[in-house]
Amino acid sequence: MLKGLVAILAATLVTAPAFSMDEKCADVNVIATAFAQPVVTTAMIQTQVGTLGLKWKVGDKADYNMNAGFISGTIKSYVREDNGTEIWVQQDMDMGFMGKQKVEILFDKATGQVLKMLANGQEQTLPDASSMEVIETKEDSVTVPAGTFLAIYAKIKDKNSGDIQEAWINPQDVPMSGLVKVIADSQLGKVTQELTAKSFAP
Repeated sequence: MLKGLVAILAATLVTAPAFSMDEKCADVNVIATAFAQPVVTTAMIQTQVGTLGLKWKVGDKADYNMNAGFISGTIKSYVREDNGTEIWVQQDMDMGFMGKQKVEILFDKATGQVLKMLANGQEQTLPDASSMEVIETKEDSVTVPAGTFLAIYAKIKDKNSGDIQEAWINPQDVPMSGLVKVIADSQLGKVTQELTAKSFAP
């Protein structure tokens, strides 16, 4: 399955929002939204795997550590609600001295499209994905605190800023978006997220 996803990834990530931070990075809501972008990006893959769209279940969980220069902390992601046609994913973030933040993302279950994103209750604008270019995709192995995973490696470039995002994804073994690890350029320096724990709903 992973081998087939390599080609799918190249097609879908071009149209998916990429992890980024802009000149408003001092705004805690913007920073929290930026940390949430990998789950938005990788959700696009799952809708291409089968005809039923996102197959996430309420109770699916994935936890990450994050580090962005002077900001470090944790992210607890989980599927909060499935109303039949839409899925809410919530990310509870502990951003150290920047405090606890909450990001909520509403997905169209059939298409994987993001319908809404809230940071601490305030609606956010998704970044323009048109400047994103997939430079490389391949199968790879990656080790994170949660273990060693066979994954799809994707390298993505922002054609406007030159920023690079590297992501390791395994939607078979990791709930929701399948994100195992991401390293991305930002105005805070290199931003890293790594999977620390995961569990699928029964």
